[in-house]
Amino acid sequence: MAKAKGRHRQARLSALRVRNEKRPGMYADGNSLYLRVAATGSKQWIWRGTVKGRRCDIGLGGVALVTLAEARAEAVRLRRLARQGVDVLAERRKARAGAVTFEQAARVVFEANLPTWKSEKHAAQWLSTIETYANPTIGKMPVGEVTSGDVLRVLSPIWTKKPTTARRVKQRLGVVFDWAVVVGLCETSPIHGVDRALPRVRKEVRHYTALPYAQVAGFLERVREAHSHAALALEFLTLVASRTAEIIGATWDEIDIEARVWTIPGERMKAGKPHRIPLSDRCLEILDEIGPGEGDEFVFKGRQAGKPLSRMALAKFVERHGGATTVHGLRSSFRVWAAERTNVPREVAELCLAHSVGGAVEKAYMRSDLFERRRRLMEAWATYCTAQAGKVVALPLCLQKGARSRA
Repeated sequence: MAKAKGRHRQARLSALRVRNEKRPGMYADGNSLYLRVAATGSKQWIWRGTVKGRRCDIGLGGVALVTLAEARAEAVRLRRLARQGVDVLAERRKARAGAVTFEQAARVVFEANLPTWKSEKHAAQWLSTIETYANPTIGKMPVGEVTSGDVLRVLSPIWTKKPTTARRVKQRLGVVFDWAVVVGLCETSPIHGVDRALPRVRKEVRHYTALPYAQVAGFLERVREAHSHAALALEFLTLVASRTAEIIGATWDEIDIEARVWTIPGERMKAGKPHRIPLSDRCLEILDEIGPGEGDEFVFKGRQAGKPLSRMALAKFVERHGGATTVHGLRSSFRVWAAERTNVPREVAELCLAHSVGGAVEKAYMRSDLFERRRRLMEAWATYCTAQAGKVVALPLCLQKGARSRA
């Protein structure tokens, strides 16, 4: 009997002599202790047992840091606790969570999501809201110990005073806690149920100030008198009904003069999809007036060499020249003109603004960007905008109200 036990013991030790072994697999030692050998040759102690009726594997550390004696002692302890009904997984999660603060968890989530955000500005705002509003209250707390009451203490001071910011903070807290739940640092997200303890705040909808389309021609007359890059950029923006970021980021290699097309790549578009813009005669005149200089990348250059026009340059220009509008509001001027003065279908005007049109099924079948129809509409808009203030401009017959739409 003693000899049999000795042989069994020797067999187990032989299985564990894998320091120079390259074959991957699991090698049992007893008391639910295993040695896992990866294909790369790395070796780790594993306790495999049943916790609360579920089979699980718990890593005990690599052989370089944990001796066989230490691994066996821990395996015996875990097996004893599991047989007593103790949730050893929850115990280990709590221990790990105690070593990771909310601030550290938020930084990990931030770094993981950094490549997915569209701009550095959005990334900076994401981290800034966490550092400003959350970290002073819960930043140093173990992420697994943050409660719904703690989250309430973060949100309550800004929930009614800064509702937009508060909603963003809540959403970003949710992302951090969801990550913590997935990696085992939290049992549940403390965000759940917080809404019921916060007062209801009606979402305020604010529209950008827009110029009535009948005043656009007169406004652009004053703009042209400035003879600056900002003036040309603002007029170009008005004629193509584009956004500020798309205009200041425009590069010469995006523009095909011969085809009269400006193609904005998806990474620079709000919807994330490439957008083609037909260029009117006046747009081509503006581009010809600017002309690409040697080594120029951006169409609308800023004061610093190799840099585009700044984001605020157009807004400041409008302020200085007395425009009763915002830059973004000029897109609204175009949209109202298209609705009131032309007979083009709604989807044509919306696609000019690079808006998503229709539901998921309709978009799956409708794969045209109606480019030629948009070209006729944008040419008519440019003609309207470049006419003398107060002058009546005749639309092409196909765009006139009451005419059969062929735009």
